[in-house]
Amino acid sequence: MANPARRAGLYLLGTVAVMLVYAVLYQFGMARLEGIDVRFIESLHVVAETFTTVGYGEQAEQWESTAMLALMIAMQFTGVALIFLTLPAFVLPLFAEALASGPPRSYDDTGHVVICSFSPTVDTLVTELGARGKSYVVVESHPDTVESLQADGVSVVQGDPEDGDTLAAVSAADADAVVAAAGDETNASVILAAQHVAPETRVLSLVEDETHADYHRYAGADEVIQPRNVLGGSLAGKASAAVSTELDGAVEIAADLEISELLIQRGSPLDGATIGDCGVHELTGTNIVGAWFSGEFVSPPGPDRIIDEHTVLLVVGPEDGVETMKRRSLSQDDLPQGDITVAGYGVVGSAVAEAVTAAGLSVTIVDIEDLPGVDVVGDVTDPMTLEEAEVASSEAIVLALSDDTTALFAALVAKQVAPETGIIARANEGDSTPKLYRAGAKYVLSLPTVSGRMLASKLLDEEVITPETQVEVVRRAAPALVGRTIGQADVRARTGCTVIAVERDGRTLTDVDADLRVRDGDTLVVAGDDDAIDAFAALAT
Repeated sequence: MANPARRAGLYLLGTVAVMLVYAVLYQFGMARLEGIDVRFIESLHVVAETFTTVGYGEQAEQWESTAMLALMIAMQFTGVALIFLTLPAFVLPLFAEALASGPPRSYDDTGHVVICSFSPTVDTLVTELGARGKSYVVVESHPDTVESLQADGVSVVQGDPEDGDTLAAVSAADADAVVAAAGDETNASVILAAQHVAPETRVLSLVEDETHADYHRYAGADEVIQPRNVLGGSLAGKASAAVSTELDGAVEIAADLEISELLIQRGSPLDGATIGDCGVHELTGTNIVGAWFSGEFVSPPGPDRIIDEHTVLLVVGPEDGVETMKRRSLSQDDLPQGDITVAGYGVVGSAVAEAVTAAGLSVTIVDIEDLPGVDVVGDVTDPMTLEEAEVASSEAIVLALSDDTTALFAALVAKQVAPETGIIARANEGDSTPKLYRAGAKYVLSLPTVSGRMLASKLLDEEVITPETQVEVVRRAAPALVGRTIGQADVRARTGCTVIAVERDGRTLTDVDADLRVRDGDTLVVAGDDDAIDAFAALAT
């Protein structure tokens, strides 16, 4: 609620209370001092006439005592003060704000999150916060963006996020956290402003260039998030999976439980098989809880769904079971010896190259600029550049480009020049992900999704275990499900999530079936895409 509205509400409540008190006093005074019984509604009518000055004095000839006359004098002065002196200070600002054509410039709340300013990452973040019922406000300086966000139902105010007065107007001092989500230099200024206005409020900052992280810490950031490095490492893991039998990228949920995304290679035992006959049911405790079919996530996949080279399986189970499924996802041919091509040598690209090299694989780096470490200088949308980089002999090409349109075209060119080479791509906009899959990418990871999840993990009362993957695995309490079985709650059908484990009394229960009953104090480990996790959050609370 905005400040003028709150002040107006308090004013109106106060006025009503004063009028009721005067009505009681008038009724009492008339009975005791003048010996005349007056109904309460008549007393209130006299008070209303006096306060509004629309015509009073109908009972004036009955006021003979000095005390009664003094009461009426006090009532008249009180009414004038409330109507003519206090009203402009409290009520008129509310009408002025309501009639103003400009966007809101203040936000009054406590325990909220102040986000400076809007971006695709923030779009993911506000979706996560909204699904969890966490209040927030976005501070944005561009009027067109503010208008668009208002139309989309986003809580937003217009203002300069670097200005301390703006942060004060959105109650930063009473917030749970301030998130600096603009550019690196702007974020440093936001941090300093937040430290001045709200020194006790936690400040989180996104960093694009890892060399700037220390400056943000010096400015006063409590936590510095570097999603591009995390994204680069994840893309590298998916690319190196093409030349390794080791279980790269598996996430340990408990001592005897792991979850992993498995990219299916052409010619592997799983290529052409169905979910029902892929052999996963022969592995104790191992299950396929989800799958991407050409970029479409399905949870759970039906037994008749066919697995091919464009499929990514989400497998959960003990380490040996997941490793067995990993081996089945690989081609039966001799392991390829080709290198990994990295297109784009920015923050993400350099993180990919570093991770691939650390894994003992060779890497060829392509960039349009002649930078130190670049092997081939040229435009990756030019077939000649890809041929010079010998992409056809690479096992995978990682498109770590900062422009999605360029990445889409590069994927189409790479598919033409090197149809056998797997394409691993970075997306900078959420709606680019399905386009990249249609362009031929085998695996796509969205930077806004990774960034938004990492921030949400810090701000919400749940742990996002896998922010750097396509799927989201979270730990969270489910008070609304206490006393019900997983089957009774119908979690999978209602949300698209799969409950893969339950943490109870210091133990992790991995044998989760429809008959498992949720107890008070349980923490559920669930897996699903972003929409499914949001639906589960609504169901569980």
